[in-house]
Amino acid sequence: MSHSISAFQAAYIGIEVLIALVSVPGNVLVIWAVKVNQALRDATFCFIVSLAVADVAVGALVIPLAILINIGPQTYFYTCLMVACPVLILTQSSILALLAIAVDRYLRVKIPLRYKTVVTPRRAAVAIAGCWILSLVVGLTPMFGWNNLSQVEMAWAANGSAGEPVIKCEFEKVISMEYMVYFNFFVWVLPPLLLMVLIYLEVFYLIRKQLNKKVSASSGDPQKYYGKELKIAKSLALILFLFALSWLPLHILNCITLFCPTCRTPTILTYIAIFLTHGNSAMNPIVYAFRIQKFRVTFLKIWNDHFRCQPEPPSDEDPPEEKVDD
Repeated sequence: MSHSISAFQAAYIGIEVLIALVSVPGNVLVIWAVKVNQALRDATFCFIVSLAVADVAVGALVIPLAILINIGPQTYFYTCLMVACPVLILTQSSILALLAIAVDRYLRVKIPLRYKTVVTPRRAAVAIAGCWILSLVVGLTPMFGWNNLSQVEMAWAANGSAGEPVIKCEFEKVISMEYMVYFNFFVWVLPPLLLMVLIYLEVFYLIRKQLNKKVSASSGDPQKYYGKELKIAKSLALILFLFALSWLPLHILNCITLFCPTCRTPTILTYIAIFLTHGNSAMNPIVYAFRIQKFRVTFLKIWNDHFRCQPEPPSDEDPPEEKVDD
């Protein structure tokens, strides 16, 4: 059956496509930068790559599926459910990657001398794998039964229909709001976000404590180390702030839907909340480019080496280590 697309839907699709066209190349560039620059190979940047992979998938997979849901095709229940679940998996992966980054920065300032023996590449890889496995379990929970199938079947039978229900594919029609609020938000989104806030507050406290110590002739290196850590922590805390700013409005709207069934949420607010969640996947590469000089220099090198007609002449000087703009 053909679906006519309204002007509003066309505008929605146009904005979603624009977000995808920024998100996918930007995050591919992040992954590429870590691959070509040996200085971007520590644990933090490995977790950033995991976050970038999730953001690439948002642009390449979730946004096309969101456009499909917006058009509202007629599908079987579990087909629609499979279309709705990827965004849950990728959101959870992003949250756990951000949590891993926060813990990593905490360890760097709490145990700087033992950090490299505690946070090894093998342990970082295990942590990343664990984050993705846990994300799959949380995101696929609706496929295991916590969904709206019983309500859909009751409505299907009430209409005198038989067989597997065929529905207009919509997120709220297949995903239980109890799952979204009580399990997804109250267990797997809000507590990790609050924990990350506490971790970064502790990181800033520890760094300030070290920087406020009297500077002696022999303490130049520690001062430089903690100054660098402060700048990196500010940039990563900004990434966390943008994530919370992008995702909390949609979860708040979900809470309103569950706890106030008679409340009418303006459609435009829902669309703005959706744009924020998808747009977050395009924000991180911009933050890296403006705030972390290692990324900025590597981005420019990739551009000059692969996308300009004439490569930039090689420089004899290496970029300053992990410099971040204030």
